[in-house]
Amino acid sequence: MRALVSFAALFLSVALVQLGSGALGPLDALSGAASGFSTAEIGVLGSAHFAGFFVGCWLAPRMTGSAGHSRAFAAFAALGAIGALGHPMHVDPWFWAGLRVLSGLAVAGCYTVIESWLQAKVVNANRGRVLGVYRVVDLVASVGAQGLIAVLPPSAYVSYNILAMFCCLCLVPLAVTRAAPPPVPTAPRLRPLAAMRLSPLGAAGVFVAGITMPAFRMVGPVYGLEVGLDAPGIALFLAAAVTGGAVAQIPAGWLSDRYDRRWVLIAVSAAAVAVCLVVAGYGASSVTAVYAGAFAFGLVAFPIFSISSAHANDFVEPDSVVELNAALMFLYACGAVLSPVVAAALIDRFGAPALFVFIAAAHVGLAGVGFRRMMRGRRAARRTPYRYTPRTSFVLARLLRRRNGDDPGSQGPR
Repeated sequence: MRALVSFAALFLSVALVQLGSGALGPLDALSGAASGFSTAEIGVLGSAHFAGFFVGCWLAPRMTGSAGHSRAFAAFAALGAIGALGHPMHVDPWFWAGLRVLSGLAVAGCYTVIESWLQAKVVNANRGRVLGVYRVVDLVASVGAQGLIAVLPPSAYVSYNILAMFCCLCLVPLAVTRAAPPPVPTAPRLRPLAAMRLSPLGAAGVFVAGITMPAFRMVGPVYGLEVGLDAPGIALFLAAAVTGGAVAQIPAGWLSDRYDRRWVLIAVSAAAVAVCLVVAGYGASSVTAVYAGAFAFGLVAFPIFSISSAHANDFVEPDSVVELNAALMFLYACGAVLSPVVAAALIDRFGAPALFVFIAAAHVGLAGVGFRRMMRGRRAARRTPYRYTPRTSFVLARLLRRRNGDDPGSQGPR
């Protein structure tokens, strides 16, 4: 318990970062729609966020090395506040896209600093408890961020001002903590092609995860508007998906640890295809169907990243874990940058159901890659345990490493 209390400042900062950043995307979608932005322009806002997110993941370890944890965190939080406060100054989709690059960079930077701090302070004796609390805080704050959409009026200065306040408040816990900042970690090399050769299925799964959730998070509010939901209804719609994803973690982990992960990925992808097609066809038939569809979507879509990451980590040498996960985050970001623009363009042309048809098509491709790897690849001799993996920074891989002497070996191409 004393160890968890010592991390309270970091956990509180994580919650405040998630509350501010998690609400900004849906708020921008609703504000953009209220301001006359096209669906495609709203999609650009989502893509801009993940472009900044990827730059932040790459830049943050290097900036932390030159400025230190506390100063780097303050700089990223300031960028996040600017990204929120600038919206009411000039209502233009391209200006907002530039601000979303800043906010994405800030989110990645803040998470990198916090996770680097955690990684340096945890020990094997408390690693599981610390990570468990960290995941709970992240998920609860994520649900809370969706709930903010129900009370924040779109296109209002006060809404963006409140989100900027969260960006500023996240500085306070780290500013007043007595804990000394940890040593600066080494920035990982970025080698996505090596990750794709090591585990083609793991790389494909992470890329599809980058297509799935960012498209839903950034363009989902437009879907909600198209099917007749108001702002509180959209908040509940998004929260239902996050809740479904949280509920799915335990059964997904049990299946992933018990059975061949290739089959698990194929099965989850097939379930995602079925759910998406049902939602596309019947999801707008009633308000209850909309919320139930979102919950079911979260159940099958959220675990894809963690299962894919665990599968890839089954084949990596212990000293390459961080490098591999940096490459997986890069592949995730590639999908995340592309998907909101594509999803928004499809909705603009074919209507709201096109969002879920697009996501279903991505999962059909993943299932196909899974079948191909079942025929050509080999199963890992040893496996890492499944863990819910927030897609927050490159540094998180260090936190997820197992105890010495219990690391997976490399078994050839997957």
